Amino acid sequence: MKIIFLGTPEFAVPILSKIIETGHDVVAVVTQPDRINSRGKNIKLSAVKQFALSHSIPVYQFERISRDGYALLSSLDASIMVTAAFGQILSKEVLNICPFGVINVHASILPKYRGASPVQHAILNGDVLLGVTIMQTALSVDSGDIILIKTLELYGHETSGEVLKRLACLGAEAVIDALSLINSGKAVFTPQNASEATYCKTIKKEDAHINFDAPARTVINFIRAMNPTPIAYTITQYGRLKILEALIDDNDYSNSPGAIVRVDKEKISIMCGDRAIVPLVVQGENGRVMSANEFFRGHRIELNSLFS
Repeated sequence: MKIIFLGTPEFAVPILSKIIETGHDVVAVVTQPDRINSRGKNIKLSAVKQFALSHSIPVYQFERISRDGYALLSSLDASIMVTAAFGQILSKEVLNICPFGVINVHASILPKYRGASPVQHAILNGDVLLGVTIMQTALSVDSGDIILIKTLELYGHETSGEVLKRLACLGAEAVIDALSLINSGKAVFTPQNASEATYCKTIKKEDAHINFDAPARTVINFIRAMNPTPIAYTITQYGRLKILEALIDDNDYSNSPGAIVRVDKEKISIMCGDRAIVPLVVQGENGRVMSANEFFRGHRIELNSLFS
């Protein structure tokens, strides 16, 4: 099939790669525009743009695809568009450019977790079964008819970044199956049950502040969900401390949430609502990522002091 692929971050790369590998003709890639950083220099190209250029695929970037891209995309005479974490809403006119419309790879088991941060919210909620949905893109966010779903089980310790890598590979398999079904006329489009839909917004930096009043398992899931971005953090006497990895302390403690209940050879335990957690990998304010042991060797923490 002649395909226009729309995607931006690393999640979309294995999907694009698989489409090319299986012999489909990717006539163009559309990705978000390059951005300018505060110093006036171009930031790193998107992962999808880098991959497409390395495979000599034409790349197009529109500030607003529905306003700026319609004429060009229409001229490509593609059969279908495939989107994966593209980052812009498509208008009805763009959705109707190709004979087979647009299909999207969404990193959740729809209709659960429609929106921008499905994996983070699944981990926040302690979900064990995650998946990807291939759906026909509609005007409302992630509301289109479902073509197929593939699922996987978590091991229970993965970060959002690690889960996204697994789901990207699963999504690559799923989109190839969906394209085959569509091309052969065997695809079944199943409407979503809107009454079962849940929604998740974009998670911002200010949303990553750890609440130690919560149970320890909830805090661990929060830390997992915020990694690799925006990274969970707490406030200490040394400023903001980001916690990238942690585990539950098996010992019993009684203290206020946020209190340091153990200091043992550069290792600390922080009290949560029911039990304590042990940071494993951290990043101090304006510092580099390092082991918690290394950080606490250089930053003295007193027993019973509070992280907020």
